[in-house]
Amino acid sequence: MGLLYAEIPLSEVILNEPTLIPVINRFGITLGTQEKSISEICREKGLDADFFLTILNTFVNDSFFPEKKLKSFCASQIVDYLSQTNSYYVRYQLPNIERHFSLLIEKSPLQNNNLELIRQFFLELKQELLLRIENDEKEWFPQIKRLSENIHPETAVTSCCSNDTELNPVEEKLNDLKSLFVRHLSGDYNLNLCYGVIFAIFSLEKDIKQNNRIRNRILKPLYHSMLQIQTPEKL
Repeated sequence: MGLLYAEIPLSEVILNEPTLIPVINRFGITLGTQEKSISEICREKGLDADFFLTILNTFVNDSFFPEKKLKSFCASQIVDYLSQTNSYYVRYQLPNIERHFSLLIEKSPLQNNNLELIRQFFLELKQELLLRIENDEKEWFPQIKRLSENIHPETAVTSCCSNDTELNPVEEKLNDLKSLFVRHLSGDYNLNLCYGVIFAIFSLEKDIKQNNRIRNRILKPLYHSMLQIQTPEKL
C-alpha cells in the first residue's frame, strides 16, 4: 500500500488495509467514517493529524519509518499511544486468541492432536507479554512522563543509537507459535477454527513488531537521552 495522506478518505484506507481497524480504535475512532478524509476525522476528534498519519504509515508500510518525524513528537505523546496499544492487547487481542483457541480445542478430537500443548506455549507467551505490559504501565511509562515534564522546551532531546534488530523475546515466541501450527500441528482438527487462531496470532505479531520499532528506535533512545540531561536533584 502506498503512503497515506491527510486528504485520503479514512474509509478507503480501512477497506484496503482492514488490519488498521485496531490501530484507529486506539485513537478513539470507530467504523462508520463515511467519506470523511483523515484530516477531517482528526479535526473532529481533536487528534494530531501528523502523529496519526505517521503511526498509520509506519503500520502499513514496513519500509516506512521516519525517525526524524517521530522524534519531533513529544515523548508523552508516544507513550500515550503505546499505552493504548497495551490496553488493546489486554482487552481484545489476547482474549480473542484465547477464545478462538478454546473453541478450536472444543471442536477438535483431543485424543489425536497436540493442540493442548500448543495452547500451553501460547499461555506462557501471554504471561510474558502481560509482565512487559505491567512494567510499562507501572514503571517505565510513568518515569518517561516524569522526565519529559522536567525537560525545558528549549532543551534539545536527541536520540542515541538504538538497535532496531534487537531480539525481542515476545516476537521470537510468536514466531515459534506460528511454526508450531504450520510445521508441527498433528492429528485431526477443525480447519476453519484453526485458521481463525492462526490469523489472530499473525495479526498480534504484526502489531507487536511494528510497535516494537517505535519502542526500540524512538522511545528507548529518547528515554536514555532524557536521563542523561536531567540534573541529579530532578532524578
